[in-house]
Amino acid sequence: MTTKPKAKKFRIRRSSPVAAAARPAVGATTQPQQPAETPQPTQTTPQQARPAQPQPQPAPPAPQTADPEAEIAEIRKEGLTGRQLRMARRVAQKHGLSPISDFDAVRQLRQRGIDPFQRLNMLELVVNEQGKPDAPTDNVQLPQTVAAPAQNLPSTHVAPPSSAADQVRQIQVDIARRRRRKTALMFARLLVFVCLPSVLTSYYYYNIATPMYATHSEMIIQTNETAGAGGLGNLFGGSGLATSQDSILVQGYLQSRDAMQRLDADLGFKAHFSQPQIDSLQRLEEGASNEAAYRVYKKKVKIGYDPTEGVLKMEVIAADPDISAAFSDALISYAEQRVDSQTQRLREDQMAGALQSFNDADARVQEAQARVLSLQERMGVFDPTTEVSALMGQISTFELQLREKRLQLQQLLDNARPNQARVNGVEGDIARLETLIEELRSSLTQSSQGTDSLARVAAELRIAEADLANRQLMQQAATQQMETARIEANRQSRYLSRGVDPVAPDEATYPRAFENTLMAFLIFGGIFLMISMTASILREQVSA
Repeated sequence: MTTKPKAKKFRIRRSSPVAAAARPAVGATTQPQQPAETPQPTQTTPQQARPAQPQPQPAPPAPQTADPEAEIAEIRKEGLTGRQLRMARRVAQKHGLSPISDFDAVRQLRQRGIDPFQRLNMLELVVNEQGKPDAPTDNVQLPQTVAAPAQNLPSTHVAPPSSAADQVRQIQVDIARRRRRKTALMFARLLVFVCLPSVLTSYYYYNIATPMYATHSEMIIQTNETAGAGGLGNLFGGSGLATSQDSILVQGYLQSRDAMQRLDADLGFKAHFSQPQIDSLQRLEEGASNEAAYRVYKKKVKIGYDPTEGVLKMEVIAADPDISAAFSDALISYAEQRVDSQTQRLREDQMAGALQSFNDADARVQEAQARVLSLQERMGVFDPTTEVSALMGQISTFELQLREKRLQLQQLLDNARPNQARVNGVEGDIARLETLIEELRSSLTQSSQGTDSLARVAAELRIAEADLANRQLMQQAATQQMETARIEANRQSRYLSRGVDPVAPDEATYPRAFENTLMAFLIFGGIFLMISMTASILREQVSA
């Protein structure tokens, strides 16, 4: 197992200060003087622990004939990044150089044959398991014993103030040039990805798009239920909340495929939008399927519902104003039929039971009346009560006469010598009266010559009349129930009322060229902004 040894910092001290004073400037052509004694490091570094193998000695700096400012200008043209320049400054400091700038550090390192951008760190030494250092790699600069230390001493040359100002000015010019280049690239991207699509969109809306005419209409669904009838159930009876469910159902029906197919069968929806004068983006292909026609239908027929007011708002778009109004009228008629059919079954169910009860009661009343009539015809009695009253009156009259005759007979018998002829006459009258009264009484309770008695006839007629009265009461109750059911059914009825009738416009409603162009510009700009921000964030994360 190999580990990286920890490197320690060290300084190289010169034994003679005179040698440092006599050090020539960087780039001088004179040969440096040899120091009195060779400086030795005070500490042993891992670099010095390598085996004694032939190491490539750094070549002495060649005579410099080129201008340092020209070399720095050439290095500036290479477009080095700030990270590379900072790395070059650190490498130069490790090699004991004293550059005045990052570009000067690159120049001095290259003059000494050192690559300032080599990724191999000089301190990353790998030691094998036996403790022997590995063989040196190529282009690795290690501290070596220098025969001529005067050549490696820091330069005492100080750049004049004018050269530093030129460098700052050059940096500013370079920054301004890069900003101008980035700004130009940004405007070019805006032109290509935002302005050009917006111009194409504007050209389409102003020159190619077919004018479309929109017909507006408003409708509301009403009911017979009135507010204030009592109870919490009728609290919202007069508001739009009572018919919100019906309105939503009608809205869904008008936006359904069923309504589209019915409109196509009645007025030719597909044929209208397949006309050649309509532009290709809005035109429906000849012989298109129902799904393609339905996609166009959803774009051209717009239904809105306001739940607070309960108003249905419809906008129908077509290439001809008259056809647009015809489409709108047809859809409103479809909605009216749908509203009527929603409560028809409920109303029929409510009326069916009441009507059946009324019909049964009416049939039973008719049966009772027929029975009473048959009894009257069979017995020859119109009103048994009247007949009995008449007979009882006669019996009472004859009984009164009988009493008078009996009193008269008693008066005649009270005489000492009664008149026999008058007595016999009075007795005959009494006998005839008794016989007549007996016959009258027997006619009330006994039948004669195959006919029922008057009492029996009266009882049967009374029973039949009572049954008839009961049937009539049941008929009245059934009639009242049917009326109540009819009222409830009428309350369940829904009516579609037109608030705004469809009127054909005289000017094209669509396309709205300016609004659509502005919307397209904002959409393209938003997409470009999101993509640019995403790319910038990703670039920053990658370079960090």
